[in-house]
Amino acid sequence: GGGGGGGGRQGLTPRAADYSLWYQEVIQAAELADQSPVKGCMVIRPTGMALWDALRSALDERIKESGAQNAYFPLFIPVSFLSKEAEHVEGFAKECAVVTHHRLRSTEGGKAVEPDPDAELEEPLIVRPTSETMIWHMFQKWIMSYRDLPLKVNQWANVVRWELRTRPFLRSAEFLWQEGHTAHATREEAVETARQMLDVYADVCRDVLAMPVVKGVKSPTERFAGADDTFTIEALM
Repeated sequence: GGGGGGGGRQGLTPRAADYSLWYQEVIQAAELADQSPVKGCMVIRPTGMALWDALRSALDERIKESGAQNAYFPLFIPVSFLSKEAEHVEGFAKECAVVTHHRLRSTEGGKAVEPDPDAELEEPLIVRPTSETMIWHMFQKWIMSYRDLPLKVNQWANVVRWELRTRPFLRSAEFLWQEGHTAHATREEAVETARQMLDVYADVCRDVLAMPVVKGVKSPTERFAGADDTFTIEALM
């Protein structure tokens, strides 16, 4: 679809005329994804999923070479876990989806369903926006001494952050991702691992996605809540 702004494929809006519309039309024409009946969520079609599978395979191989192992953690997180990390989750707290009931019931007349008032949960559950609080809860159980370090765990999963303005593959309410978490005996070892993975992400973007990036450190105002530093890769579309 038009490197210099012209729509090379018949029927596509020229990129220079309306970039946003061009982007949406390319996704539709390539059958990468489709709209779903759930606002803000998309259906990833087989062609789009094949791209994700290829990217995941390439990145997963490099993650395992770093010494990390794959694991899986629950989709639901007790709200108390996020309350303990109130400062940490402040950036996306307003995007969280909350489960309050564990059962539905038929409405009067039986033509619809509604939450059963008798099935309200004792503690609300958050649909994971990230598994960090859950993973570190488990790390406390698994790390008994320095002999258990370093501990490197990776998770491939879906997460939910209730975005009001969404765009396929760039920002959606539910999206696929991976998150790696490691524990170390020293700060120096932790920083070394973080920088190692920064190189991995940059290499995958360049060598697999043909998307060169710039590696750097976020400014204090952009730093992840609770972090000493936030390493980043930046790209210009």
